[in-house]
Parts: sequence; C-alpha cells; structure tokens
Amino acid sequence: MSRTDFLAERFEARRPQLRAVAYRMLGSFAEADDAVQEAWLRLSRAEVRGIGNLGGWLTTVVGRVCLDMLRSRASRREDPLEPDRQSVPVAGPEQDALLADSVGVALLVVLQTLSPAERLAFVLHDLFAVPFEEVATVLDRTPAAARQLASRARRRVRGAEVPDVDLRRQRAVVDAFLAAARDGDFEGLLKVLDPDVVARAENWVNEGAEAVARGAASFAHAARRARTALVGGLPGVVVLDVEGRPERALAFTVVRDRIAVIEFFTEPGRPAAAGLVLDP
Repeated sequence: MSRTDFLAERFEARRPQLRAVAYRMLGSFAEADDAVQEAWLRLSRAEVRGIGNLGGWLTTVVGRVCLDMLRSRASRREDPLEPDRQSVPVAGPEQDALLADSVGVALLVVLQTLSPAERLAFVLHDLFAVPFEEVATVLDRTPAAARQLASRARRRVRGAEVPDVDLRRQRAVVDAFLAAARDGDFEGLLKVLDPDVVARAENWVNEGAEAVARGAASFAHAARRARTALVGGLPGVVVLDVEGRPERALAFTVVRDRIAVIEFFTEPGRPAAAGLVLDP
C-alpha cells in the first residue's frame, strides 16, 4: 500500500467525526466539508512519523481551520442567528431520533452567539473531549486561558434559551416554501422566510428575504421535480434529475416558524454526500 493510500484510509475512517466537529463550529455543511478537505491537504503534506496521535492531530487541525474561517466570517460582519423557542412536543422512537438531530441544530443557533475562541474551546473540549492542552495550541493561548474560555462559553450555553423543536412543524414550513416556489409565488415565499434569511451554497451567499424569495421564485421549474427529505438531519428538499438521481439538495434551519438558513448542495457528489433520507 502506498503512503497516500495508507493516509487516505486512516483519514476516511475519521472523516465523520471531523465533519461533525467542523459542522458544530461552522453551522454550514459546505464550509464543514471545505474544512475537512483542508485538513486532508495538510495531512498529505505532513511528516506523518512525527504525529503520535493522528485522530487528535486531525481534530486540532480542523479546529484551527474552522477558527480561521470563523474569524474571517466575523471580519465580513456576518451576523449570527438568534435562538428561539418552539413548544409542540414530538413523541415516538423515530421522532426521538430526529429530535436529537434537531436539538443539535438548536445548539448551533446558540453557539453562533459565542466568540470564535469561545466556540472552539467549548466545541473541542465539551463536545469532543479534546484536552485543554491541545485546545490551547489551536488558540495560541495557555491551557488556563482555554479553560476559562470554555467555562465562559458553557455558562452562556446553559443560560441560553435553547428551542424545543417539532420536526412536523418544521416540515410544514418547508412544504409551504416548496409549494410557493413551485407556483413562483413571491408573496407566499416572503411569508415563510425570516427577514434576515441566509441562503448559501458552495460558492455563493444570498441574504435577506426579498433577495432569497426572488431566487426561489425562479426555482419553479426545478421545484416541480423536488421531493421533501431529511438532509443531514435537517428538514429539506431534494431535486431529482430525469433518472431519479439527486441533482441538488436544500437543507433548512427553521426559527420562529420561518426559514432562517437555506443550505444548497449543488456541486457534483455534494447532494448524495449530504446524508439524504427521502420522505415516503
């Protein structure tokens, strides 16, 4: 086995956890995949013999990449989403599993209120058990300072009002979005979009309800080939090609019964990699 094949095999075994770390840091599937890909590029150029704990090394590399991306995002003045509360309960084993995914989305909303350094310290240590000594190297601070950042983040997360999530209610919002998109109903789209909605794909970002509604209204031809689905654990939509294969996918974050974030997967291979479960 060549060196590249050996590294690729070990990297792929850790990809799901690395993607989970990156997604909790960034709140974006596309950006998470970019961060993980950057970690692979750095691994392929590294002197592997000097890496004692490959899993820990990769986790800290992904953390450092995400930190840079968060700081870059902050410099562009991208505002975080605000947490919200919904109150309709969900029951049953299947719904319980889906609720666990949705609560993760709720936590993401809260995490976006933290500074990049607080977010990294909390995610790496509290969610993925990375020792403070390693967190400190990513942040270029002392372990004591990293511990303090995580403690501050922990207090803010515990004090935040994490939303209760009803998947059926979220799906109803997505269904309304899809119906309005199919009809090119601009006013109907505005009713289900948050005024500060963000729509983003691999290479573009669109912000604001009117701009996103205009884009969605022009999506009518594709919307007629769309089916509702779970996309990476979120309520979403999958557009199928003429042979019934995923052509693009959209994942929705719903806050206050309105769509706050739309994540598009359009590049070849991205829709299938997003984790699709088509609704019956």
